[in-house]
Amino acid sequence: MAMEMRLPVARKPLSESVGRDTKKHLVVPGDTITTDTGFMRGHGTYMGEEKLIASVAGSVERVNKLICVKALKTRYNGEVGDIVVGRITEVQQKRWKVETNSRLDSVLLLSSMNLPGGELRRRSAEDELAMRGFLQEVDLISAEVQAVFSDGAVSLHTRSLKYGKLGQGVLVQVSPSLVKRQKTHFHDLPCGASVILGNNGFIWIYPTPEHKEEDAGGFTANLEPVSLADREVISRLRNCIVLLVTQRVMLYDTSILYCYEASLPHQIKDLLKPEIMEEVVMETRQRLLEQEG
Repeated sequence: MAMEMRLPVARKPLSESVGRDTKKHLVVPGDTITTDTGFMRGHGTYMGEEKLIASVAGSVERVNKLICVKALKTRYNGEVGDIVVGRITEVQQKRWKVETNSRLDSVLLLSSMNLPGGELRRRSAEDELAMRGFLQEVDLISAEVQAVFSDGAVSLHTRSLKYGKLGQGVLVQVSPSLVKRQKTHFHDLPCGASVILGNNGFIWIYPTPEHKEEDAGGFTANLEPVSLADREVISRLRNCIVLLVTQRVMLYDTSILYCYEASLPHQIKDLLKPEIMEEVVMETRQRLLEQEG
């Protein structure tokens, strides 16, 4: 019987190997950010004894005179226009409850989604009775944030045909602070798979469809068998995202693609070994620095 034995080895921290052009100002709760009274207090801070003090652990961000602390690990705080991936948890009267990694369940109203076929009309009692036929518990959806209520709850909509029910793929949950905000969060990667980078930290990896079905209204999930080659690509992308998150690298299409290309010499099952993880992330960071500079 084959057995793999692993012994401890001294390794340099990755931060020493790859330099960063900008050093972040990191704080923990209770740290004094500044004693200058000319700054305005933002999220994650409070005033005490004429000093601005951090209330969460994270990096200090300054915009003109406004100082806030962006938490390194936090629940999702919704903003209008965000792209999210969520899971249906409950079907209620004229609405669905959706888990989106926020403090409260999000809401998807029946009136905030396209009807099957994309027809435009008022929602009737028949539509309300057929809600479970559209979306039911444990279904995964992609949606856009339409509004944020005063208590922090989020209202979603799926009025575009690019949103709706998700079919076959893999869901990876990461911290929302690691997903980089971009103009688009739907990416068809050249390796043969596509990703939806939800601002809420839910990332959906799925095989790139050969043709987009635009007449379904976002309710039909493709349940065709996925080929072995596509499954291997999806598995490799999943492990690449996990190792990027482990090393606190921001997630966006370029970083994921560079990490995928750097991981090709290794087997998929070996990617999460510490020494291979360090090698792949080091090469990915190096390529990202070369691209930026």
